[in-house]
Order: sequence, then structure tokens, then C-alpha cells
Amino acid sequence: MSIQVRPATEFDDVAAIVGPKKPTSNVCFCLSYRLGSKENNALRGPERAERVRELCRLDPPPGVVAYLGEEPVGWAALQPRRSTSFATSRRIPHIDDLDVWSLWCLRVRPGHRKQGIMHELVRGAVEYATKRGAPAVEAYPVDNRGEKVDMTMMYVGTKSLFEKAGFAQASETQSTLDGFPRVLMRLDLRKKS
Repeated sequence: MSIQVRPATEFDDVAAIVGPKKPTSNVCFCLSYRLGSKENNALRGPERAERVRELCRLDPPPGVVAYLGEEPVGWAALQPRRSTSFATSRRIPHIDDLDVWSLWCLRVRPGHRKQGIMHELVRGAVEYATKRGAPAVEAYPVDNRGEKVDMTMMYVGTKSLFEKAGFAQASETQSTLDGFPRVLMRLDLRKKS
């Protein structure tokens, strides 16, 4: 069965991938880079889920979901950078004023890992951003140089994952994750036109 990547408009599908097992938990729900820190820190338990439900109704939705048949198996957070905390980040540089889209979180459900779904999520996110007129997509993965990255920190992806998708390193950053430097990777979509 093939993987299809679609806009994240179905809240239940998003929640199946990035939502907590316990509704009262204060887990990320992939909001920490999407919202300003004040709003993100103020949202607790079910309020976090309701905020994601609202985001799924917006245009553009908060990302894309990978499906195996009709089962949601993967998530990629994707938005114009201007509507994320990357717009004001001191650690992730702006290399120019291009209205790029940010791709900052990838998640594959347990039981579906090591099947190429992350690659399909990146491909599908780029395809969606292209259809929406994005001039470029940026990602901020770790440069782990082939070393093992803790599974809880793999949400940013690796430099090699994005290189395989055609991205090129555009800049160093001042950010680290799991002891590895993060790099700014960019795929210029204007060249594909």
C-alpha cells in the first residue's frame, strides 16, 4: 500500500500522531514553534487540543499528514515562517527576506518507523508548499554526521534526510539539539517552476 500525504485538516488524524495519550497532559502537540511562547505556555491540557482543532480549520492548516490507506501514520509541521516562532528566532537565522515556509517537525507513529515515511512526509510537505506558492521551504535539522540521535529528538530530522530530498545547507545556526548542531537547510522552489 502506498503512502499519501494530505493537508492536516482532520483534527482526529493529527491528534492520533502528535496528541497525548492522556487528554489532560501538557505535551507539545506540535505547538511550541507554531505559537508564541506566551500563548504556548498558557495552554494547558484540553486547551492545547482545542487550539490544534482550530488550527486544522485554518488555511493553511498546521501541516501535512501521511496516510497508509486511511490510517494516519506520520505528521509534518509546515507553515509560512512568518506565522511561526522562527520569524523572531535569535538562534535560527534569516538568510534573506524571502517569504519561505518552515518545516520543523516530523513524526512517525510507532509500528510504522523505518519504512520511508519520513522521506514521504518531506516530499509531501514540499509538494504542498509548492502548490501553495511557497518560493522555498526551510528545515532546521541536526547535523548528526551519521551518529545516533535520541528518538525523542528526531522530530527535527537530520541533515542527510533533507539532502536526500534536494535541500542544501544554507546556513549554520546557533541552535543545538541532543548535543548536535542544527543547520538551516533550504530547498528553492522557484527553480522548479
